[in-house]
Amino acid sequence: MDVGARLKVVRGRFALSQRELAKRAGVTNATVSLIEQNRVSPSISSLKKLLEGFPMSLAEFFTFEQEMVVPSYIFPAGTQPNLGNASVQMHLVGSGVTDRQIGLLREQYQPGADTGSEMLQHEGQECGVLVSGHMELTIAGQVHLLQAGDGYYFPSNLPHRFRNIGAGAAEVISANTPSSF
Repeated sequence: MDVGARLKVVRGRFALSQRELAKRAGVTNATVSLIEQNRVSPSISSLKKLLEGFPMSLAEFFTFEQEMVVPSYIFPAGTQPNLGNASVQMHLVGSGVTDRQIGLLREQYQPGADTGSEMLQHEGQECGVLVSGHMELTIAGQVHLLQAGDGYYFPSNLPHRFRNIGAGAAEVISANTPSSF
């Protein structure tokens, strides 16, 4: 998916200049420009920060063009939009569900990949289970090493970050409420 082009389209729909979006998101105008030109691939935390300038969730950002269809209760893997990028894929289960209150993600982290240098922080709670691989989860400055089968549950307003510390890909199934994606 072309994140830069999508950001430019969304920014246009909100009638914001690059400068105004940068100001609202607390980033430089050059950052917005470089992302829109696909010269820089934003981390998940950076993209979330930019989208707060609209405001818009990651799910809305990646699915705003999709037409509403008859409600479905099954979401095949191919229909789950990737809210992340190539190194950290975050596939949203339940995209398009009206008034979705739970964010359920199937996350895949490539070796060395992380959610960004900035710590994530938002309202609600989140939990998950590491299905495969080895992850480092930092919560409020405490570093936790997870292996397959380990789970976590914490208040999302605590600064947190996920990082794959293994030699292979890692997969996490996670949920958050209220849905921040």
